Amino acid sequence: MQLNRLLVVASSPHIRSEISTKKIMGLVILSLLPAGAAGAYFLGTRSLLVIAVCVIACVASEAIWQMCTRQAVTVSDLSATLTGLLLAYNLPPAIPLWMAAIGGAFCIIFVKQFFGGVGQNIMNPALAGRAMLLICWPAAMATWTVQGVSGPTPLGLIKGLTASEAASGVIDLPSLTDALIGRMGGCIGETSAVALIAGGVFLILMGIISWRIPVIYIATVAVASLLLGRAAGPVYEVLFGGLMLGAFFMATDYATSPLTPKGQVIFAIGCGVIASLIRAYGGYPEGVSYSILIMNLTVPLIDRATAPKILGEAKK
Repeated sequence: MQLNRLLVVASSPHIRSEISTKKIMGLVILSLLPAGAAGAYFLGTRSLLVIAVCVIACVASEAIWQMCTRQAVTVSDLSATLTGLLLAYNLPPAIPLWMAAIGGAFCIIFVKQFFGGVGQNIMNPALAGRAMLLICWPAAMATWTVQGVSGPTPLGLIKGLTASEAASGVIDLPSLTDALIGRMGGCIGETSAVALIAGGVFLILMGIISWRIPVIYIATVAVASLLLGRAAGPVYEVLFGGLMLGAFFMATDYATSPLTPKGQVIFAIGCGVIASLIRAYGGYPEGVSYSILIMNLTVPLIDRATAPKILGEAKK
């Protein structure tokens, strides 16, 4: 009788992990906290208000939508909290709070819940929300402040300049130290490379993300910046803008990145090439968000092309 109670007939997978969605989201949120602290310190404490509004908007939107559609309310899994945090990290600190709230609702309802909820979205919700806000309110999304003082981002400074012009001192770029710690204009969570790298390495060591996408994405941008003759050089191209945030925390999203190692390499190279081309020739100084969104849409094709062959499958 005891053996009968232990016998369970179920479909694959039969090997299950002890880690839950809530634990994964919690670890990612934990790894993002140093970057948010750096953003609040260098860009001003209003950054904390933007973060709070985005998180509340995302969590409330998910709960209200699920109650209205008679679904189980799943905000306790922290996925909506993480989406709100990532959206805030992709916004300037001076953005009007009502815009941040609209962005949060858009992320959850139109990009996540319309496609079935957590794990079903076809593109990264936070980046889609940023893209929507950039299309609807470009001026507000391009107002950068450091401790309340407005100024351009480093990528905005070097947009359209040649390497010789940059070397001649035509523009005053942040020092390497400033670029590493985050003492420069930009979105709330993207300026401190050290904090983002530390958070990304933590996730890799914990087995939450693979090293392939972030490392190859960053390396591709560095190489492409050399080939395209970008003014600041590969080191600054890697440290400026949202590359570190995008490579470690958004390009690695489980639902919108490839499953196979070969597919992850293709995905990362594609992100790096597109981001570099937008930076060099596009209308915006930054291309990380759009590079990830565009490559998100290719993931089903990449997975299909790189799927491993079934053992014993006959050749067609």
